[in-house]
Amino acid sequence: MSEPFERFRELFARAQQLPQSCVPDPNVMSLATVGGDGQPSNRMILLKAFDERGFVFYTNFEGRKGLELLANPKAALCFHWAPLEAQVRVEGTVHRVTDAEADAYFASRARSSQLGAWASLQSQPIAHPDDLDRRLTEFGHMFEGHDVPRPPHWSGFRVVPNKIEFWQARPGRLHDRHVYFRDQDAWRVSMLYP
Repeated sequence: MSEPFERFRELFARAQQLPQSCVPDPNVMSLATVGGDGQPSNRMILLKAFDERGFVFYTNFEGRKGLELLANPKAALCFHWAPLEAQVRVEGTVHRVTDAEADAYFASRARSSQLGAWASLQSQPIAHPDDLDRRLTEFGHMFEGHDVPRPPHWSGFRVVPNKIEFWQARPGRLHDRHVYFRDQDAWRVSMLYP
């Protein structure tokens, strides 16, 4: 298969068909970023969309991952589906999604999640245990009877891959590894030793 997004689409569809008891969230992926001091940081997040342009997730731009990606727009993703004995690694540059994309996704979220995007001072210390609940109540009152607008500090990123690796387990740790490299407007693929 010469096109990595079609290969990802097929593998992701297989993961989505697994019982929830095996894979509760097939769209979970790790996101690795690098801070200004060169320190890598990794966390689990949710894939919200993907197509031939890349892999999309949403976040608060004032939190650690948002600030790191705005300062150094490169990232790595990793999907792992243990029941399939498969993983996909993605490396690439990061671009903001359009305001229209962010607005549409934000409007699809539950109201509690919309209010949470306003209430959370993501990655900042909480001075008192009830501060988050207090802020959530304040924003609930502020937007009572109205649609909750997308906060200006909240949007999405698209990881535009220049490298996508598909890893499939095999006995004896002789795993299959196929790596797709973006070569201008085309993809080339090679196999790696396990």
